[in-house]
Amino acid sequence: MDTPRLSLQRLLGTLTACLLVCICALAIATPASAMEAVHCTGRPNSEDDPTVIMGATQSRITFEASIAEGEGVTQLTLHIPDGTEFNTEDLAVTLLTGDDLMTRNEVAYTETVDGQNLTLTFDEPIVQAGHLNVIVYDVYFPTAGGDMQVEATYSTADGAKDAAIAAIADIPVIPVQGISTTEAISQWLEGQAWVQAWNSNRFLRLFFDPTLLVTSFPVVLSGFFMSIAIVAVSFPLAIPVALVLAFMRLSKFPVWRGIATVYVNLVRGTPLFLQIYVAFFGLPMAGINIPNFPLGVIVMMLNSSAYMCEIFRAGILSINKGQSEAARSLGMNRLQTMLYVVLPQMFRIVIPNLTNEFITLYKDTSLLAAVGIMELVMYARTIVASTGSITPYIVAAVFYLVITLPLSRVTRYLEERTRRGHAHKRKSAPEPEPTKEAQHA
Repeated sequence: MDTPRLSLQRLLGTLTACLLVCICALAIATPASAMEAVHCTGRPNSEDDPTVIMGATQSRITFEASIAEGEGVTQLTLHIPDGTEFNTEDLAVTLLTGDDLMTRNEVAYTETVDGQNLTLTFDEPIVQAGHLNVIVYDVYFPTAGGDMQVEATYSTADGAKDAAIAAIADIPVIPVQGISTTEAISQWLEGQAWVQAWNSNRFLRLFFDPTLLVTSFPVVLSGFFMSIAIVAVSFPLAIPVALVLAFMRLSKFPVWRGIATVYVNLVRGTPLFLQIYVAFFGLPMAGINIPNFPLGVIVMMLNSSAYMCEIFRAGILSINKGQSEAARSLGMNRLQTMLYVVLPQMFRIVIPNLTNEFITLYKDTSLLAAVGIMELVMYARTIVASTGSITPYIVAAVFYLVITLPLSRVTRYLEERTRRGHAHKRKSAPEPEPTKEAQHA
């Protein structure tokens, strides 16, 4: 009766002994505690955001892993992300110990760099429990940015090579924000000896900082396009308004002539800056809300039309009255005479003046920066406020000159061509026949 029970006890005893043997074998084969990643971070280096790590900008990598008591770490290898530049001149390796991990213990080591692998071989195995902290300075992450993954392996004092080398898992990635090509060029310029010598002069650094010239260009370029868009819309709209005003000024009807005269004198007699303020701050107080861009176009168009009105009026008055009389004698009415005879000749005469008005209108768009329209000066002013350098204003001036200088040459060419045309007409005109009195004399 007791035989089955004894057999069962022997079986249980055998299974228990086997389980204990397996546990002991695993305990011997497996290290007491593996190194674990505590954190892996990069130093933020953005001037705009204190939490952002930028590519191609000087930073550092701080790697920290825990070590168990008696683990005996002899070597640590860090694989720095591909494309990342670094050096080990100021490498810092410290063992943090104590209950609060505030005790710093210097660790003697020898570093070896093989491509992107940084290997630290410790003079004595690390057997004390704590956190191993490694700081790699002068790190430049790739320009394109991305999630930078640092990989790490370590070796223990165990002589069995296969068992001694292990990888540290769950290392956090370092998020890096990519930078533009111009920012990368600016970073490169900062390291050039001639740029450092140039910026050592306070005046040159304030007005012509090469690094800011590069980084300001794409930002101010956005304002350039906005200024061009305002002029491209407002200038063509001002032409028909100016023609109507010119006709009203030339009208024999006193009411029309008076309205046009008051408008032209009012607009030409007050600063454009004041007109912009009245439109952008006065209209909303009256309950009229217009988006900034259309309102800016309207203000510039109304101001320019007053000046072009006088240009057109002078051009019309410069046409010989004989032209109109000849057209009327051919059967043309007043409207046909104006459309087919007077206006074509008038436009040829006033083109140089219209070009000058276009240049003035383009430069006057800078006044819209005062009311928040993001044009050339507004973008430049934003950078100046953050950098304290006048260089962005110099970049904005270049964008103005890109338009105004070629147009000034065009204006001079048109004026010279018009002047040569008038001189040619005077030479080709037949001389009047002498009168009988002159012949007799």
